[in-house]
Amino acid sequence: MTIKIGDAIPAATLAKATADGPAPVTTDALFGGRTVALFSVPGAFTPTCSARHLPGFVDNADEMKAKGIDEIVCISVNDAFVMGAWGKSANVGESITMVADGNGDFSKALGLTFDGSAYGMGLRGQRFSMIVKDGIVTQLNVEPPGAFGVSSAEHLMGQLA
Repeated sequence: MTIKIGDAIPAATLAKATADGPAPVTTDALFGGRTVALFSVPGAFTPTCSARHLPGFVDNADEMKAKGIDEIVCISVNDAFVMGAWGKSANVGESITMVADGNGDFSKALGLTFDGSAYGMGLRGQRFSMIVKDGIVTQLNVEPPGAFGVSSAEHLMGQLA
């Protein structure tokens, strides 16, 4: 079942890169008691994700935070090392929290996966964005396969009150 507006974010443990190596982070810690912009990409270092999706959130981070977003989180079915390296190469600094859904468990729990096996990618998270307020989805934008538009930072900013 696919998550929808009004649903609670499912409990999961994800990972993020730190100076000491991968560190677990729970969805309760990420989303509890605050407003988070979450966006998912099919893969770190992939063309659209690197050229358009991530840069849009980096470029608009200050404006999003001025509109009430406490944290911007990028997630992908990659490991924490890859997400950390991608964040460094894209110069995200402190503007975006790069989070790994290594086995795709969180993406599966959201009902937002696709099978990229035909491209040698295995199970991946779909391209989407959402706003989560205190663990509840208040906006959700899921892209059709191969598309990029409604999950962009620009589109999500238009949904901020």
